[in-house]
Amino acid sequence: MDDKLSPLIAFYRDGAPDDEGRTLAEILSWDDDRLEAIHNFIQWVFPLPEPSGANPSAPILYPTETRIFRSSLAMQQRLRQSLHRMLCFYGLALLSTPNGLAVERAPNFDARAQNWLWPMNHNHLRLTRILRSTLILGLEAESKALFHALNALYREFPDRIPARTHAFWANAQSS
Repeated sequence: MDDKLSPLIAFYRDGAPDDEGRTLAEILSWDDDRLEAIHNFIQWVFPLPEPSGANPSAPILYPTETRIFRSSLAMQQRLRQSLHRMLCFYGLALLSTPNGLAVERAPNFDARAQNWLWPMNHNHLRLTRILRSTLILGLEAESKALFHALNALYREFPDRIPARTHAFWANAQSS
């Protein structure tokens, strides 16, 4: 696939709009209510190599695009910005610690968790996508830090995060 023709690369690298006419910068500026209400952006912001069951028009991440993402510092930075925005949405924050990167609860965690930390919430699927996409696209440390935080939340709130969801999160780390 020629990266000049890839809508996904144009979206991430060049600021082109997605299939709904939205740019990455626009999506990342949305407030939390809008991020919650709109369901067809996450596949563009965190692409995967498989078609989306929820959004059939979403881009598919091809090997050439993966190589372009992994080799572009600008695209890595935009992906990191996307991750930061979604972590804020969940009430989490990515921090640099003496032991490496860590995802920890932000001061607004309790308020934000009311939105997603309950069984069968669609945000659990979003988190699976984020874990896998960041891992595939070169943010391995960030993906592992997020999984570590989600794993801790699973242990703390087993009544709110089903074992099946946790298994999807764990499987996303082996992609």
